[in-house]
Amino acid sequence: MDLDLLTRVHLFPVRHHSPRTTAVLGRWLEHVRPEVVLIEGPCDASALVDVLCDADTRPPIALLGYRTDDTPGSALWPFAEYSPEYAALHWAQAHAARALFIDIPAGVSLALAVPPETEAEAEAQEPAAETPPLPEAEEPITERFAREQGYRSFEELWEALFEAPDWTPEGFKGVLLAWADVLNAGPRPDHHRWRDAFMARRVLEVVASGVSPEKIAVVAGAAHVAAFVAKDVDAALEARLPVGVPCAVTVIPYSFPRLSEQLGYGAGNRAPHFYQKAHEAKCDFRRATLEVLIDFAGHLRMRGFTASLSDVLEAYRLAVTLSDLREKTAPGLDELREATIATLCRGDATHVDSFLWKSVVGHQVGRVASRIGKNSLQAEFWREVDSRHLPRTDSPETFTLRLSNEVEVGSSVFLHRLRVAGIPYATLAGTAQQKATSKEASAQAALTRVRESWQAQWTPSTDVALVEKIVLGDSLEAVTTRVLQEQLDAARSTGGAAEVLLESVITGCAQTLGAALRACDAHASTDVDLPSLASAARALSGLVAYGTSRAHTAMGDEAVAVLCQKTFTRALLRVHEACACAPDAVPAVMDALRTLHEVALAQPLADKAGWLAAARELMHSGTVHPSASGLATGLLYLSQELTEEEVAREVGLRLSLAVAPEVSASWLEGFLRVNALVLVKNRDVVKALDTFLVGIDPELFRQTLPVLRRALGVLGHTERRYLMENVVAVRRLGEQGRAVRTVLEEKDKEKLKDMSAELGKALDDLDDLL
Repeated sequence: MDLDLLTRVHLFPVRHHSPRTTAVLGRWLEHVRPEVVLIEGPCDASALVDVLCDADTRPPIALLGYRTDDTPGSALWPFAEYSPEYAALHWAQAHAARALFIDIPAGVSLALAVPPETEAEAEAQEPAAETPPLPEAEEPITERFAREQGYRSFEELWEALFEAPDWTPEGFKGVLLAWADVLNAGPRPDHHRWRDAFMARRVLEVVASGVSPEKIAVVAGAAHVAAFVAKDVDAALEARLPVGVPCAVTVIPYSFPRLSEQLGYGAGNRAPHFYQKAHEAKCDFRRATLEVLIDFAGHLRMRGFTASLSDVLEAYRLAVTLSDLREKTAPGLDELREATIATLCRGDATHVDSFLWKSVVGHQVGRVASRIGKNSLQAEFWREVDSRHLPRTDSPETFTLRLSNEVEVGSSVFLHRLRVAGIPYATLAGTAQQKATSKEASAQAALTRVRESWQAQWTPSTDVALVEKIVLGDSLEAVTTRVLQEQLDAARSTGGAAEVLLESVITGCAQTLGAALRACDAHASTDVDLPSLASAARALSGLVAYGTSRAHTAMGDEAVAVLCQKTFTRALLRVHEACACAPDAVPAVMDALRTLHEVALAQPLADKAGWLAAARELMHSGTVHPSASGLATGLLYLSQELTEEEVAREVGLRLSLAVAPEVSASWLEGFLRVNALVLVKNRDVVKALDTFLVGIDPELFRQTLPVLRRALGVLGHTERRYLMENVVAVRRLGEQGRAVRTVLEEKDKEKLKDMSAELGKALDDLDDLL
């Protein structure tokens, strides 16, 4: 390898996603006027240069290399409009120069990538209690250098020293190479040196094809260019690159939020929209700061806050003053944030963190020219649809999956991933071809089913969603994982985290399984919300009982069992306090009590004795809401923990004339919610109910009637029939009926009229209540 020849080529070091680098690079290219522009990027993507430069393509976009051997794996090379590599491509197209990528192929990059061990897998290897604490990570040289120079982060240092000043091409090139020399002086990953050798060979191949070195411009990362300049390239190292895996490369839309997540990879990523404004203002960061402050004021006014033009100007002056005090050429993101908090937000950072900063990051999503083929999500979708023989027509088709074999479980996982990711294709169908209710479509219901009925239909919206969702990940599993992780981050209760845990199992997202399990554990220790704890206990109990047809958690089923016990016990501790609640909280609390009862009876790991003791305490308590006492009484009776005599006595006490009618009515509402049919079959219970209703004062009856209607409204046709039969028996109307025959024989019309009136009054009373 002729390294002397390599140094005759025009070399320009860049840092990804840097507006200043892009601006300086443009001036440098105008001066050099190359015939060939060689750019760091996967060499097998050179055929896509025309797509990248197409008038219909709008950044942010990304090159996506994805495996085609049915093995998950992908790599991304994102570009913003202010990315120097993207600017170099456009300059080449505008000046009729040839543009080529020269880095290792995407397949080799994928072969180099070692799948990171998930936290869940790491914890599954050893019990958490025996895992030694991880050593503290060494501070990166970039952050250490920034701190030593008085900056809070390397991103702030980069803004102050590289982005804001108005560099000349030669000055910027020199300082960036000097910085790269500092970085290269430390230990450098081997594969970067291998890439140096590969790219150097590609450059020399272009020279060997007959292009003069002086007519070639190389635009690559500063570390690579520094190695070329220093002739620190070992051609033999290229042989150490692995064989590339089967893959394809395409162009996909990208987004500013995704670009902002790449901290440490490139400059400007923490606030792409701000840097886009700086790029459009030709790197005038003062103008970009003012424009963002105007946007901030607009967002605040839309939400009802006061933010005038004078406030904007005051914030701008403060940002400039702060940058001057810190000896910066222009304000950066830190000055922008501090000035916003001090002026527009009156010292309160809440608005900046909750919604303002999102506008600095930006919401822009790129667009790819229509001539490009399917993206990775589209390819995966159609591959799964075809291999699993799922409907692919634009008309609804219903089918059933029997979750007794691996193939159909896999189809269920695929469809649930689409459901969670929000990609319109298939919906769970209920009986009679009707759409399933939200309860039937929940992860808890899916976990317990042995078959699922789906209705599927492809529409153009399906492909649109697959294109849009690519900004969340390059596979359906990655997209679903991202969605579930966002839900987990937003979860503030044990129940919320448990729902994510169930969805992770149903969708086969191993990455969020361990995180959701840990979140459940953390929330359960401090959660005081009984409905949340009960929901989590049900979810964990379901995982323990029904996990055989789905993927087990990476942390091990024992961890789920332990957490199930802990959560149930924690819920029991909250029962009495939660039941002493306001009326508006009663429905949720009663649902929680029923849930705990079901778990206690169905799950051997649950503390059944503890629950029964808590239910008896509720039954006898006079401090909790009457509905909770009534429900507890009904649950104990239904589970045969109370005899008929005991429940009749309890009903008699609760419905006695000594108790306020509205309290008794509330108790009755909870009591009948358990299983009204079983309760109205008990004659002693009906007798106590009849005595209670007859004994209510007429004035109080009017006040109590709404609660009574709600309580007795649960009775269906069968329950009403049994209730009427027992009312007739309790009032001994049957015996009077037998006397009718005697009356008729005696032709005593007056007695018959009296009995008919009494029986009619009883029926009218019941009809009024129901």
